[in-house]
Amino acid sequence: MNESKNIIPPLFRCPISLDLLEDPVTLCTGQTYDRSNIEKWLAAGNLTCPVTMQKLHDPSIVPNHTLRHLIDQWLQLGPLFDPANPETSTIESLAYLKRTLESHESSLKTKLQALTKIRLLSDEYCSFNKSCFLQLNFLPLLLELVFGTQVSIDHMDFIELALCCIQKLLPLGSLEPLNMIKDGSKLAMFVLLIEKGTNSVKTSLCRVIESASWSSETEDLCYILGNCPKLVHEIVEVVNQNYEVSGDAIKAMSALCSLQSNRESLVRGRAIEGMMRYISSERRELTPLAVRTVEKLMGLESAKVALVNHPNGVVTLVNMVFKVSDQECSESAVEVLLVVCGEFERARQTAIESGVLTRLLLLLQSQSSNTTKSKARMLLKLLRSEPKQK
Repeated sequence: MNESKNIIPPLFRCPISLDLLEDPVTLCTGQTYDRSNIEKWLAAGNLTCPVTMQKLHDPSIVPNHTLRHLIDQWLQLGPLFDPANPETSTIESLAYLKRTLESHESSLKTKLQALTKIRLLSDEYCSFNKSCFLQLNFLPLLLELVFGTQVSIDHMDFIELALCCIQKLLPLGSLEPLNMIKDGSKLAMFVLLIEKGTNSVKTSLCRVIESASWSSETEDLCYILGNCPKLVHEIVEVVNQNYEVSGDAIKAMSALCSLQSNRESLVRGRAIEGMMRYISSERRELTPLAVRTVEKLMGLESAKVALVNHPNGVVTLVNMVFKVSDQECSESAVEVLLVVCGEFERARQTAIESGVLTRLLLLLQSQSSNTTKSKARMLLKLLRSEPKQK
């Protein structure tokens, strides 16, 4: 807090108490006061504006969000911030924070303080702040700080905060800076962090993987990540063992699966087993995404075999067939069963024994889409036909 260290600008003082405005509100006269002070003034029976002494034709008060925003910036940026010229102050302050992070002479504590201020400024998605971050090239610097050699993995609090800032900046501009992760040492650091990092770090890294799948600029990076056996293994481990981060790991696997050339690697990394574990738990809102990801993998023979060989693979999908709360989940489950039951007699038999016929009939009587019902009829016909041995 800079309130005790800096002289409070007159604009930020309450005219009644002369203290810093904590909750600025404006009267009909255009004068701004701290809410608690003006409410006491009005409660005492005063019907005038304390500064102008004008009679209040309307005693209501309105929050002054613009002034609140300027005060927040002043509190974070300190003496560099000029309330009379906030835009210039913001870019100068960000430039100063960037120099702090770049300097080898800055202590880790100082850099942590700088990152805290950057995170707060990146929370404010105004167009000017966005242009400042882009103009000053913050994203490459932060990526270098996390995945380069400047910070030890022992300083996890710094890494957490830097990754949080990276997440905020990724939607603002080009994703090309992410390509530095393709470098061998940086990729190794990425894998190490997803293995050893805190839940916050794991979450951030899963979201970086998602981001890499968004743009053609980072298609090669998406391929490298998807074909890194150790990384795929660690993501599957997160799904299997970490309840808090498993949803983000499912999104990361789905993102990697969007690139067809990654799918064989995902199957080798036991992605099918991870997805089945997640789906069978029935505890997460991302079950539909997990089922759709399994559906995408069904173009591979290895994925079909992995699903059929999974002790609960077919049974888990049968349980997804009639999901009243999610028709899309039902459609994907039916599509996967069409594939495996059409090729594997044991899958067909297991599905029938697990009650799939009843579920399909219920699905046909539901409000499901015509596409889902059409696939359900196809699966019913398949299951009632003479089996093919395999």
